[in-house]
Amino acid sequence: MQYIQVTFQFRTIEEYQKDLLIDELGSIGYNTFEDVTDGFAAFIDLDSYDANQLEGVTSALDSNLNCITTVTEIAAENWNEEWEKNFEPLVIDDQCYVRATFHKPQPQYPYEIVIDPKMAFGTGHHQTTTMMMQYLLTANVYGKSILDMGCGTGILAILAAKLGAKDLVAIDNDDVCYMSTLENSALNNITNIEAICGGKEVIPQQQFDTILANINRNILLDQIPDYARVLKPGGTIYFSGFYESPDLEMIKEACSTFSIHYNDHKKIGDWVAARFTKN
Repeated sequence: MQYIQVTFQFRTIEEYQKDLLIDELGSIGYNTFEDVTDGFAAFIDLDSYDANQLEGVTSALDSNLNCITTVTEIAAENWNEEWEKNFEPLVIDDQCYVRATFHKPQPQYPYEIVIDPKMAFGTGHHQTTTMMMQYLLTANVYGKSILDMGCGTGILAILAAKLGAKDLVAIDNDDVCYMSTLENSALNNITNIEAICGGKEVIPQQQFDTILANINRNILLDQIPDYARVLKPGGTIYFSGFYESPDLEMIKEACSTFSIHYNDHKKIGDWVAARFTKN
């Protein structure tokens, strides 16, 4: 598969401005981001790339940012080689060690996850994934049924499985993410994750104890009615992929319509993850 790499470089940019731009790019299909000198690179598969959509995002940037944008077509194997050069292992709350296949195991940590992203979002390094993993590490998911929406690499579903979850469904509308979830499940010897390629229309007609949804605000707002339909009474939803203001209040309001109520939230930088419970 071929990919488009769009590199954004700035004379100066605040972290919140960078996060807002990444959020906008995520809403139009860019699913992987990495830091580069003076900016960052965003990746999207060639079939999903739309130059007009990209122009719509870049034209709305503050002119004071002096953004230079470079668009390059690359092969997946070249991107993976570059990723391997830069990927560093990650430790979450001194409990979960996330590594690639070329890193040595670290058995002193209770949970180890091996991830090969294959252009899919979710190595744990992004703040949203980190916070979702922190929530999972303190949750009781043993023996429970889990729905992971926008699963990316499958990292959250894999962690839930390692924490003892019984039945897991991982959904993403990107076929690269779908394949990545299958491959990463096998790398971690996980056999109870059902990976599905699609959106809200493929959510199974069953009830879940816990829903994980690390996507973005607009998709979350659109899919909340579907989450409400399949979440058991007393069940928990963990959301991430959005900002504290104004996003969190919008999500609270949308959830309250379905008797899904806010409990608490975490924040790293400008990103937020939040926990909700259904009455």
